Order: sequence, then structure tokens, then C-alpha cells
Amino acid sequence: MEPEYRAPNGGHYSPGVISNGLLFVSGQLSLDPDTRELPQGGVEAHMEQALANLDRVLREAGCGREDVVQCRVYVTDIAHWDQINRVYADYFGPHRPARIVVPAASLHFGCLVEIEAVAEVRK
Repeated sequence: MEPEYRAPNGGHYSPGVISNGLLFVSGQLSLDPDTRELPQGGVEAHMEQALANLDRVLREAGCGREDVVQCRVYVTDIAHWDQINRVYADYFGPHRPARIVVPAASLHFGCLVEIEAVAEVRK
């Protein structure tokens, strides 16, 4: 089963797929899915947008932030670790999913951040 939310894209993938009680969320770029624009304000704004995009997929699948068990955060410059960690901590609050931060030479559309996640579906 797949969530209904679909941002326009040219790739052959689903934003999220539910399998065996888990939601696998495809990489969410820091691109606004409605306007296709990059956020202004640097890596923190990019992180906030990618997390907002993650929220959209989670909600469509009936999940919340507290259901996320694992995240991969791709960032174009690992020197931004402190900033992305701060935004990530604000987003999740006391909930602490497993996480890895992966440096990436570049991301699609000039994004500075991309996030993928796995969440439990509690229906």
C-alpha cells in the first residue's frame, strides 16, 4: 500500500511505501513540492523544508514524527552538521530515532539536504 500524497516528480518511485507494518519514506529533498522552489536562508531552511516534506508523507500514511524509527540525512557539506542537528532535534523533540548523516557531493536540483526515513504504522 502506498500513501496517496504524490509530489510531482520525474522519477520512477513512490514517496512512501507501507510493507509489513513499516512505512519506507523515499528521500525527501529540500525542495518545496508545491512551488518546486528551493528555500532561502541556507542549510537550516533546507533542513526545515526537507522535514516538512517528510511530515507530508508521514501524515498521508497515518503516521507522526513519534513513529519514525530511523532516518538518513544526506547533506552536501558535513561542516553543516551542527546546524542540521539543531533543526533535527527541534523537529523530533524528545523522540530520538536512529540516524545517520551522510555527506553527499551534490543533491538533485541544488538541494542542500535530503532525508529518508522508516516509520512504524500503528493502525
